[in-house]
Amino acid sequence: MKNSHAISIVFISIVIIIIITTFGDASTYVSFSEARSMYNIGNSSKIHVVGQLNKNENNEIQGLMNSKNKLSFSFDMIDENGKIESVFYGEPMPPDFLLSEQIVVIGSYNEERFIANEILLKCPSKYTENNIKL
Repeated sequence: MKNSHAISIVFISIVIIIIITTFGDASTYVSFSEARSMYNIGNSSKIHVVGQLNKNENNEIQGLMNSKNKLSFSFDMIDENGKIESVFYGEPMPPDFLLSEQIVVIGSYNEERFIANEILLKCPSKYTENNIKL
């Protein structure tokens, strides 16, 4: 066997291993109900829930509570099925959190509520078609 064949086989093997490990870590979005039932059956993997902040008719955020030292906070989030759930995040509030259109929380449940390890934000665009100059 030539050296180039051996190198090709090793390279292809590495690529396949990377694809398999990446696919194993992939997660789909679930609702709070699905996430709760996953917790109840003992699944402790990271769960992705997508939704938005709970706002009233005056566009005021409901259920937002900062800790005294502002190093953690909790908020109410509405998932895609309309279920409202309390989410705790043990880090300071991300910039533009209050302006976000959509939120993805990554974490898992405990007995009381959803505990987020990560928060991904979809914020309104700062640029509009009128402001772009080529």
